[in-house]
Amino acid sequence: MDLRASSTRFDEYQSVIRDHALLYVQGNGSKPGVYANTEDAFPLEVTGLSGIIDYQPGEFTFTAFAGTPVMEIERELEANGQYLPFDPPLSNHGASLGGTVSAGLSGAGRYRYGGCRDFLLGVKFFDGQGNLVSGGGKVVKNAAGFDLPKMMVGSLGAFGALVEVTFKVFPRPQAYLTVRRELDEIDEAVNAVTSLSRLPWEIHALDFQALDDKFVLDVRIGGPEDGLLDRAERLIHQLRGGEILIGEEDRTLWVERREFSWLPETHALVKVPVTPARIRDLDEFLKSNQATRVYSVGGNLAWVGWPGDIDGLDRWLRDRAWSGLVIRGGTGKPRLGTRSGESFYRRLKQALDPQRRWLEA
Repeated sequence: MDLRASSTRFDEYQSVIRDHALLYVQGNGSKPGVYANTEDAFPLEVTGLSGIIDYQPGEFTFTAFAGTPVMEIERELEANGQYLPFDPPLSNHGASLGGTVSAGLSGAGRYRYGGCRDFLLGVKFFDGQGNLVSGGGKVVKNAAGFDLPKMMVGSLGAFGALVEVTFKVFPRPQAYLTVRRELDEIDEAVNAVTSLSRLPWEIHALDFQALDDKFVLDVRIGGPEDGLLDRAERLIHQLRGGEILIGEEDRTLWVERREFSWLPETHALVKVPVTPARIRDLDEFLKSNQATRVYSVGGNLAWVGWPGDIDGLDRWLRDRAWSGLVIRGGTGKPRLGTRSGESFYRRLKQALDPQRRWLEA
């Protein structure tokens, strides 16, 4: 159902919610893998809830409807020399603010400043009884209380339908460049990432990708143009080699990384939290299954392009009590492996959706 003609008449949304036993939030479709089996559920269309409500560049905050495309926000922020440092993925694919929060997605920029949950200040959402619930606020310094904004991050719509979101933003660096280094072995890549993460350097993104029989390490830095090349040369010295990508080469690399242009069309996209110490084990398994993969956020997140039946990856993760989330290549089962925090999740679900109207992933 599309209520975009009456996007600010919340009473209509409330009536729809109260009239259905099972619903799910239908967004822009940039992340089809995060939907559970929706066969018996009613789709609540929220793309009509779109547009910036309040933006104060001097306060470094904005409030917008949850259906607002991330790309629209990025354009407005860029005009004021600001940005969302956590680098929301799939912007060019139509990702919305609410979908980004609900899926709990952050890009490579999360490495330096933190992820989506670190920039989300406030939310408004419809709970399972159709009530409009507010949490957090519209300023960086806010009163203490139950942290509902953080709990909506990664909830996949199980607690309610997001209506409004408030984010803090940062000044955009004047310039960027990337130092790229090819390495022959997984151990070399892991050791390089680990050593760089221990240095007191302002690195904006730290990824490496498995590519054929090599691993390509990408280290992005930003700041004033003066001195940026000198910093890059120090990085090259630390890595004992490398090349510098600057200007359009640098920009294209990170846009393609954020939009998952490296993902084959036939592969599912799966997000797997990991640590550098666990990457060797994971990479051996992924390589044996012809999976494509990028290790992001300093080796703390794997983006996996998985071919074929997702059950094999699910079993492998479950055997190790690891978790995964299917982003694209929908199977009706978005959560893989072992789910942590189940007891707390159930208590929150009971509080916000006692009638279980919102579909659970």
